Amino acid sequence: MDLLSMRESYERDRIMLCFNGPISRSLIEEIGKALRNYLDTQQATPSSAMDVFAVYIEMTQNIRHYARRQGYDDRQASATVAVAQDAEGHYLVSAGNLVEEADGERLVRTIESLAALDRAELKAAYKRQLRRPRDAEGDAGAGLGLLDMARKSSHPLEASLQPLPSRQSFFSLTATI
Repeated sequence: MDLLSMRESYERDRIMLCFNGPISRSLIEEIGKALRNYLDTQQATPSSAMDVFAVYIEMTQNIRHYARRQGYDDRQASATVAVAQDAEGHYLVSAGNLVEEADGERLVRTIESLAALDRAELKAAYKRQLRRPRDAEGDAGAGLGLLDMARKSSHPLEASLQPLPSRQSFFSLTATI
């Protein structure tokens, strides 16, 4: 493993934080603390820091809950999470994980439909979703959390799905704060 090359790649891509592996509740919390501390040292505005943290938490908890519902083992339940800053100073919060192909396709379609909405439409959709009763499974079908991330993002959410030979796909999501 060439750590220097990894370091240079992270610096080139302005990656502030990166994690790859099985994700537990305690790990989500610890990485969240590290992220908050890092944002404090970078003198991020309080609202940006809160939004970055909230989006990170939403993404990682969604991955963890999905993996548990699917009964994935540690390898399948692994997540890749990165927080970077682009040249304009926006924070890019990205997360990726294995998903069942049909679930990934449905999720990408949902995110693409959200990308077509303006701020007022996102706000109205969020309020509609808040009023809906939660189903018995507790799965809002990528509802409130995605809408909240879309509202916090300064650009539309970006999603991609890369099919794998196993009938699973690797789903990636990026929010720009």
